[in-house]
Amino acid sequence: MSTPRSVVLERLAYTLAAPVLAVAPNVYPDSPVNQVVQLAGAAGVGGWFLAAKSEETGAGRKILRWTPLVLAAAVDVAAKHTPGWGPWWLDGLLAAGWAAAGSVVLPFSRHARRHHRPALATPAPQLQPAEVPEPSPALPDDGADLLTREARMLWENAGMPARTHIVNATRHPGMRHDLTILLRASETGRPITGLSEAAVAAPFGVAASDVKLADVAIQPGRQGGPGWMEAHITPDANQRRRTKPTDQERWTDRVAGPKGGAPGSVLVHRTRDNERGVTFYRAKMADSTETPRIDLAKICRGLSLPEDDSCVFVLIDGNEFLISAFDEPPLSAIFPATRELLTPDAKGMYVCGFTITGQPVKNMVFQHDKNAAAHGLILGVSRSGKTQFFAINMAAESLAGAVVWLSTVRKDEKTTTLGQYIDRQGSNALWMARQLRAAKALCEIRAEMPWPHDGKPHDYKPGDSRCPYRLLSVYADEFMTAAQDALFGEDIQTNGDDLTVTGLKYGIGFKPAGQSPFAHNGFSTEMKDNLRQNSRPVVFNMGSPGATRKAAEGTMENAYDVPTIPARYSRQEGSAIERAMKGEADPENGVSTGGVAVIVLDNGRAVLMRSLYADFDTDLSGLFPDEVNRLTDYEISELEKRGLWGNWNREPDPGEFWPEPDEDDDEDDGRSRRRGGGKGGGKQGTKSSTRPAEPQVTSPRQALEAIKSLNNA
Repeated sequence: MSTPRSVVLERLAYTLAAPVLAVAPNVYPDSPVNQVVQLAGAAGVGGWFLAAKSEETGAGRKILRWTPLVLAAAVDVAAKHTPGWGPWWLDGLLAAGWAAAGSVVLPFSRHARRHHRPALATPAPQLQPAEVPEPSPALPDDGADLLTREARMLWENAGMPARTHIVNATRHPGMRHDLTILLRASETGRPITGLSEAAVAAPFGVAASDVKLADVAIQPGRQGGPGWMEAHITPDANQRRRTKPTDQERWTDRVAGPKGGAPGSVLVHRTRDNERGVTFYRAKMADSTETPRIDLAKICRGLSLPEDDSCVFVLIDGNEFLISAFDEPPLSAIFPATRELLTPDAKGMYVCGFTITGQPVKNMVFQHDKNAAAHGLILGVSRSGKTQFFAINMAAESLAGAVVWLSTVRKDEKTTTLGQYIDRQGSNALWMARQLRAAKALCEIRAEMPWPHDGKPHDYKPGDSRCPYRLLSVYADEFMTAAQDALFGEDIQTNGDDLTVTGLKYGIGFKPAGQSPFAHNGFSTEMKDNLRQNSRPVVFNMGSPGATRKAAEGTMENAYDVPTIPARYSRQEGSAIERAMKGEADPENGVSTGGVAVIVLDNGRAVLMRSLYADFDTDLSGLFPDEVNRLTDYEISELEKRGLWGNWNREPDPGEFWPEPDEDDDEDDGRSRRRGGGKGGGKQGTKSSTRPAEPQVTSPRQALEAIKSLNNA
């Protein structure tokens, strides 16, 4: 048995200090040794006080720890105050007793550490049974493969996130780090809650964006539901997806997202037509009940397509849509008009143009399904292609045997050329007013014309060879301007309204044209509704994309998405920012959009097309029939009886548009005051024939005449 070294050293210290405590006070009473011993004793007393006052356990052990110092100070004080060495060598006996007590009874080292035990009291080490590890909440050893075991180890080291464990792990084919783990709640019957992509990514050392959580469907032999979950960990696939994405991945990441150009959509397929130079992206909504919300500019940026060169178009059909990206602007091509394209079929349909995808667009000469003629509405600013469209429409109608009349407000080269191939053509507001009066009177004439097979009058039936009269198509170019004419505007607008209502059943179609479809410009609501329901409105460039869309929406039953017609088609070359920094001019390589129009089909859908081109610099006789179609002799004679035939450019006949002035009106100088009514059209009735309309005042003399008429002077 051996004694600890600390105890041996402490006993040696007590043995050496004992003589000092006995000799120093007697031989050297003023020595600093006495002061040091006494200060140590005072510190021991302070230690006693603090140990006794403390509420912590171990106060007795602390008091014993300070006792040797206090006793040493007591021995020193006693030796200093006893005479000599004291009776019976008391000083030496006290010092020897202190050393014996310190060495045998109170070794200081035994109380220096809380759990110290003497080395001699330590029992001999004995073999103990190994600790049994606590059972893991993970699955017991089920013969899983190495990948699953490694995944489980990482999962357990992470603390079993969301109280789940890994059932199995499957590596993705051809991938080094991609895998799918199947998770199940640790407690049977508990749903998995609180599991996030970050919690799955942390144990495997990947980014949270590389983790996708998915529900587990119930399969034969395996449960599913909220207590199960799959986690797809795909760092390799995502790296490839960021650098070389497939078409579907690019669409999903850049187009179909909540902030993409077509949120909630799915790419069906991407196809390329090298012959036509176009790439098609066909897509649909993931939810078949939703309607596509298309932002074409965002789609172009997502697919890295140029967005401002008129080469990308969208076509919406229900919950599906088609993005067409052309190499060159498709509507900059020219489609020459031919007699073959313009010849109507049995249902009165003919090709009037082609869409961006090369599909033919058809317009109608008559409404076969309604047994009626067809109206028309043609809108567009100057040089937008209206007169070109007149030419192909008139050619198709003439090929169908129709009689065509054309009136304009001002004379121009193209309308004069068209006048060579149609029945009648004129170029002023008076001519248009007489044209509409004659067409309105033809409704009454045809209503009484007997048919040869039974001698009774009937409504017009397209394609019926027994019909005694021909289809009549009445064109009124710049109708809005004519409707605001000071002399004949009211008559033109009134007869135009009547013709749109009554003309269809008598084979008369009215086709106004102009630069605005709104009521304050000559189009009444009644006229616009009849034109919209009985025609395919055609809207050319109205001056701005907003005005074009507004005009097209005004001709549609519902406000569908309307294609945009820019002022010019131009390809984007280089960077606009770089040109601005270098001070270079933008390239001027635009192509005119004349002839490009929005046509509203029967279902209210607006389609962008380029109309067929009729070259006025060449002979147009190849488009028109050899003979011009005319009215029947009976119709002409009836119009002559009513004074509505002949030269429509002649000066107004007395009482034709307003009543003749009274004979006693002096100083009139042949100037007739404009009044409503008159024969052959306009407002009629007792009121209009006896009471003059309010004159339009444009000069002081007319103002004086107006005052006289009000006072009946």
